[in-house]
Order: sequence, then C-alpha cells, then structure tokens
Amino acid sequence: MSEAPGTPGPGARPGPVTADDVRDVVRAAAAVLREAGEADWDVRAGSLEWSCWETVEHLADDLFAYAAQLGPEEPPSDRDVPFVWSPQRPGGPANVVFADRAAGAAGLVQVLEASGALLTAMVRTAPPDVRSHHVFGASDPEGFAAMGVVETLVHVHDVAEGLGVRWEPDAGLCGRVLARLFPDAPTGTDPWPALLWATGRGELPGRARLTRWRWHGAPRG
Repeated sequence: MSEAPGTPGPGARPGPVTADDVRDVVRAAAAVLREAGEADWDVRAGSLEWSCWETVEHLADDLFAYAAQLGPEEPPSDRDVPFVWSPQRPGGPANVVFADRAAGAAGLVQVLEASGALLTAMVRTAPPDVRSHHVFGASDPEGFAAMGVVETLVHVHDVAEGLGVRWEPDAGLCGRVLARLFPDAPTGTDPWPALLWATGRGELPGRARLTRWRWHGAPRG
C-alpha cells in the first residue's frame, strides 16, 4: 500500500476537481460503453474478478454512494450512510444499485449516467466545508468528486479491456485527480499510466505493480 508523502503526479494542474469533471468523465464513459453495444458483458473485466456488467454496476454504485455521503443534513463522520449493500452472487460486488438485465446494455449505461448525475449535483450544491466519512478518511465535496472521477477512469479501463473497446482519458483530468488523491504518485511519466500504476493496474519503469494501494481524500490544506 503506497502511503508515503511525495509530489503530485506529472501533468497535475493547480485547479480543483469539480462537478463538471464528474459530469464530463461520466459522459465520456457512457459514450465508450455504448460503442460495445450488446457485446458479451459477462466476460471478465480486465484483472478484476467481476464481469464487465458487474463492474459497471459497481461503478454506478460508487457514484451513488459518494453522492449519498454528502446528502444528509449532518453527514456521518464515522460510517457510511446505512443503506443495505449486498451482492447478487457470492464474490460479486456488494451494491445498492443494480441494473435490470432486461433493459440490456443501454439500460446499464443509463443507470451509470443517473448515478453520475447524482454525484455531479451533490458536488455542485454541497457547501465546501462539508465533511463526510470515507474508509480512507473524511473528505469534502471536491474529494468525493475526485474519488468518483478515479472510480470512473479505472473501472472503465477494466471494462474496456474486457470488451475490447478503446478508452483514452483526458491527461489533464488524470493529472488533477493524481494531485488531489495520490500525492505520492511518481513523476516523470504521463498521468494516465501513473494513475493506472497508483491504482494497482500497471507497471512503470523501476516500479513494480502495486498489490495494495489507497488514496488520500483529506481536504486540501
């Protein structure tokens, strides 16, 4: 698990991660996933143990959960908002959000878009001094926006590997979330490979693939 302090990743920009970033990355993800059409969504998603369908459901659930953490009048400081998360099969992701298989891939993408819109709205409207629980430490609206962006970037990468579609995220956005959540990310490489390394999905010259990792959601300053 990488926890040592360090410098922001390459390509990092000084600006914050915003609600617009959440909106834009979910739109880009939806466009890529639609390209796959009615592919075999039950194939494994990259290096994960979940199928591509399950991984998109998990991503939608993440976005929903981050929005929910910002929603209560007094956001919880020591736990998640107490929805009931449960898997549909042993070993599957424990979610609140599931997509109706009868609606096909188009319906699955709509579920993702709806969850992304919820997080976008909460990040846009929550006061910046709000703090809410996350397992890696309490965070603010910008932190939850960055978490949602990272979840989208890396899980669409997983799904794109499984479905054989192309996913090339914006380098500037990758740099901003690296700077916000991964202060120990390596310098000297492009931000997208650095983000894949920081989330245990790739190797970099002189750096082995991580088997444990975390981000740092503490508010700036």
